[in-house]
Amino acid sequence: MRPVCTAPNIQETMITKEQINEFIAQAHRYGNEKLMLCSSGNLSWRIGEEALISGTGSWVPNLKEEKVSICNIETGTPVNGVKPSMESTFHLGILRARPDVNVVLHFQSEYATAVACMKNKPTNFNVTAEIPCHVGKEIPVVPYYRPGSPELAAAVVEAMLEHNSILLTNHGQVVCGTSFDQVFERATFFEMACRIIVQSGGDYSVLTPEEIDDLEVYVLGKKSK
Repeated sequence: MRPVCTAPNIQETMITKEQINEFIAQAHRYGNEKLMLCSSGNLSWRIGEEALISGTGSWVPNLKEEKVSICNIETGTPVNGVKPSMESTFHLGILRARPDVNVVLHFQSEYATAVACMKNKPTNFNVTAEIPCHVGKEIPVVPYYRPGSPELAAAVVEAMLEHNSILLTNHGQVVCGTSFDQVFERATFFEMACRIIVQSGGDYSVLTPEEIDDLEVYVLGKKSK
């Protein structure tokens, strides 16, 4: 696998054509599941000291190679001349703060975004076992900040320091993980929980703390705290 060739005055990168193709394929996969529409949402993938990020104005569901930005994670500088998403600040911030994270997805799926726009948002999303096991026992709600703003980026990075899934008021959702599959799973179950909450008309039950502890012991193999 050869590194991607760069034009004059563009910095050298070790990202390969195969890695760019994989990033594009995963972006299309998320789009096919309607996790985002048209230009909504953005995706990033850590590869060494660099990250692939969907470019400004790109449509993630049909992302094309010329809209894939390669950025230095530490400096945020695009090394291939493609401007990254306006939300790249929080993508890169998460990657810097969380060495365990390789993939970050900002999405706006139908039911989860409906919940993000509710006046009275749920305080507990644990409607099925999949939520505490894969999405997170707690899902922080970030107040509304203008998309692309420094305030939004700071709030997202702060919320993601100890969580893998968050809800953005009147905006959407962010999930992160070690792999594309883990992020896909988190986003899909996040949307499932919100669909249950919306379609139940607010008349739903959640797992108790004891039931969640039981899952950690017998499903996830963790000792109960």
